[in-house]
Amino acid sequence: MSSTYGKNLKISIFGQSHSEAIGVTVDGLPAGIEINMEELQSFMDRRAPGQNKYSTPRKEADKPEFLSGLVGNKTCGAPLTAIIHNTNTRSKDYDNIRDIPRPGHADYTAHVKFGGHEDVSGGGHFSGRLTAPLCIAGGIVKQILAESGITVEAVIKEIGGNGEDPFAAIDEARSRGDSVGGIIECTVSGLPAGIGEPMFDGVENNIAKTVFAIPAVKGIEFGRGFDAGRICGSENNDEFYFDGDRVCTRTNNHGGILGGITSGMPVVFRVAIKPTPSISIEQKSISYSKGADDILKVRGRHDPCIVPRAVPCVEAACAIALYDLILDR
Repeated sequence: MSSTYGKNLKISIFGQSHSEAIGVTVDGLPAGIEINMEELQSFMDRRAPGQNKYSTPRKEADKPEFLSGLVGNKTCGAPLTAIIHNTNTRSKDYDNIRDIPRPGHADYTAHVKFGGHEDVSGGGHFSGRLTAPLCIAGGIVKQILAESGITVEAVIKEIGGNGEDPFAAIDEARSRGDSVGGIIECTVSGLPAGIGEPMFDGVENNIAKTVFAIPAVKGIEFGRGFDAGRICGSENNDEFYFDGDRVCTRTNNHGGILGGITSGMPVVFRVAIKPTPSISIEQKSISYSKGADDILKVRGRHDPCIVPRAVPCVEAACAIALYDLILDR
């Protein structure tokens, strides 16, 4: 199933942007883990809509309601299921998109895949709204990792190519009725060496798979990334040395991963987030009913840039992938 992930920690995300609720089921969490609900809600608030002028005006509390898997605030060994009720939907805003797909969005591919039965409202199951359940699972896993001294932190590197004043790029794009994307960098500290597998089950493979569950992600690079393809081995290779009895490297071009396995250095990767497809500028598209080209004017409430809200989503996805690999040990 495409909405299910994991080998040891199985995660299933369900719901649509404008359905009664969205949610997640997490199977494989050890029993007896206490969840700090205030910390989890604080993490959820970082992703929630309507927080500032750079976010969609859609207001949602994004407060998880736990249906199973907890006794008090502790895991009990049963699958943990949590939902978030959708309370501020305006499905009529998407009426024209039922016939005219948004350029840059999954409207068209969903229409082909599901034969016109897809839920268009709010993007349906393809909406960034579905990253809220991802953050429930990831927020819990981040707390578990932190107990072992492993931290997962992401930051905005640039928006619209602007790394000095990234939010200025959002203001400029929004003033034109446009949108803008950006780059997020994530760093994982405290991971021991030896996690991951070669070939198909490496750390990069697993992180990439979970990160690409965030709808707007279009690229990922680890360590020096694509720049490594432009330099020589003498510049790219990270020299080893002993720090006491611990093996370290003097640089970290490999981003903490060699052969799909953690080296003990911080895992570092960057994610490219595309501009939001829903923009106020009229765009050329097609009409299913007419069988001809048409013009689309998007209505509704949309983020001019989702990069700020995607930062906790990247942390959540990364934490989930790493914990699944850690449980494999």
